Amino acid sequence: MSITVILAAAAVAASIPLLWWSVAGTRTGARTVDRNVLMGGGSGGTVDLRTAVLQRSATERTVKPLAGALARLARRLTPVGWIESLDRRITLAGRPAAWPMERVLIAKVVLGLAAFGVGFLAFSGNRTLTWLLVWGGMTALGYFAPDLLLYSRGRERQEIITKALPDTLDQMSISVEAGLGFESAMARAGKSGAGPLAAELVRTMQEIQIGVPRTKALRNLADRTESPDLRHFVLAVVQAESYGIPVADVLRTQAAEQRVKRRQRAEEHAMKIPVKIIFPLILCILPTLFIVILGPAVIQISRTLFGEGGAL
Repeated sequence: MSITVILAAAAVAASIPLLWWSVAGTRTGARTVDRNVLMGGGSGGTVDLRTAVLQRSATERTVKPLAGALARLARRLTPVGWIESLDRRITLAGRPAAWPMERVLIAKVVLGLAAFGVGFLAFSGNRTLTWLLVWGGMTALGYFAPDLLLYSRGRERQEIITKALPDTLDQMSISVEAGLGFESAMARAGKSGAGPLAAELVRTMQEIQIGVPRTKALRNLADRTESPDLRHFVLAVVQAESYGIPVADVLRTQAAEQRVKRRQRAEEHAMKIPVKIIFPLILCILPTLFIVILGPAVIQISRTLFGEGGAL
């Protein structure tokens, strides 16, 4: 299959969303009929149900039901263990409002089918083993792209939590030593802070306020993250509460320990830099230097040995 056919198919596929946007955009500003109007209130009469439905936007009438059916189909076809793993990735990513479970499942199906179609077009023009492998790789990449994005988002979020933990523990330690209780210090650190760790502390305080025991809420905090430092802190607080150890001493010790760990991680990353530079140095920089420095000498030696018409 020629590149012209592939480009034409891509252009047609790209024009479909534009066509839908142009059709659906004319009804975007339509409001949903109020319940009082449907019941006959306000206007003194009963509104036709068909008229009420047509006053809704095309997205609400078509896209949302189709997306719901597609999400239910994807949930039925996906193994239970896979869904649990995907839910765990969403939790580690902070459960972004724009990416609920249903939307992730729909994205996996749509991207997988799109990659499958593009790979089929490429394979139909070149029926070789290489293009067959490319077809399978494109399909797998499209299907697992949301998983990779969630994994990357989760790793970044856990690193941010780990880096912010020492400063948060310092703030909580100062608050406890000033006379606040542990829960009040946690609430203050969550409200005054910013980022994933502050959001997790606020959620933990909300669980405590609705009646969840503090030990259970702290364990839930550790389960929602994969930060070893945060898990170590939670276990230390739970053990201190069990054995009656003052929380202020635990916070002070944990804050000092987390600062030491952060400095050690920075030193570890700094020591890895020379090793990581070796490969670009050998593959990219040294060959260029050899060409620039030794090139004129090689040319001069070639002219001396073989004359002006030498091989070099």
